[in-house]
Amino acid sequence: MTNLPNPRGLSRLGPRGTFGTALLAAAELNPRVVGVTADLAITAGLERFRVKYPERLLNVGIAEQNLVGIAAGLAEDGWQPFAATFANFAAMRSNEFVRHHLGYMRQKVSVVGIGAGFAMGQFGTTHYSLEDVSALRAIPNLTILSPGDCTEVFQAVLALANDPQPCYLRLSGAPSMRPVDQSDTSFQIGRARVLSTGSDVTIVGTGSMLSVAAGAAGILQERGISVGVVNVHTIKPLDEDAIRGLIGSTGAVVTVEEHSILGGLGAAVAEILSAEAGSPPLRRIGVPDRFPKVGSYDFVLKQCGLTDLLVADEVGDWISRHRRAAAATT
Repeated sequence: MTNLPNPRGLSRLGPRGTFGTALLAAAELNPRVVGVTADLAITAGLERFRVKYPERLLNVGIAEQNLVGIAAGLAEDGWQPFAATFANFAAMRSNEFVRHHLGYMRQKVSVVGIGAGFAMGQFGTTHYSLEDVSALRAIPNLTILSPGDCTEVFQAVLALANDPQPCYLRLSGAPSMRPVDQSDTSFQIGRARVLSTGSDVTIVGTGSMLSVAAGAAGILQERGISVGVVNVHTIKPLDEDAIRGLIGSTGAVVTVEEHSILGGLGAAVAEILSAEAGSPPLRRIGVPDRFPKVGSYDFVLKQCGLTDLLVADEVGDWISRHRRAAAATT
């Protein structure tokens, strides 16, 4: 594997710029890596890739279904395509194509959903991608990755260049995505990264909300609550052993995601814990089942309660209520 760039430098590039940098590195290591885009080469961070490998970047125009179909054809011919477009178009407009070509036919394509969650800000609801994980998670044979910071974006791209499974790579977060210290763990598709342990509650984060989970954990620790943090960068296949490992080791579990609370990370974790005896109580934090008001990225996150302080307050209040209820029954 190539040496990883400086995390702070990648953070300044943002998830899209990091994706382009990582794909360039992957292409240098693997001559079969190609990029495919729906008229978004610059937006997807692929300008340097286009300059260095013009013959290995294909622009299919604003035709997202064709994007997936053409990428599948390239995969059938032995190429390793990364097909990039906005996340909502990748997951929903192209859903049937992803199902047939990647799920059913198992073509090795990495569909890259850029601008996931609220990253498109003022572009509004038509460009918000809040249902993409739930729309794709039921498709068999499809891996779903949601990196927690830009270093992890880089790691994920390099891993996908050598992974045989079709994948949806979800790129969420602001243009300057906060780095998270994960130096004590390694990146492996399908394996969660346990960043810390806590006896009172464990916050399970994914994508852009990993840094929020870590920030909220720090606030809660200052309030005397023992908090652990787990990074689920692979939503499918979910690391079931890591989730089951929380049973008996923590008092409660909270999931945090920049996605609808329906069908995403919270639902996946609930599916595991609900089948196990003695599971701790679970609270899902994410986008409520409604379309929020349009605004800047930070404005919409605050509206949905997805900041360090707001998550810490919600978790702290929930833990307090849970303790009072438990005390009342004894």
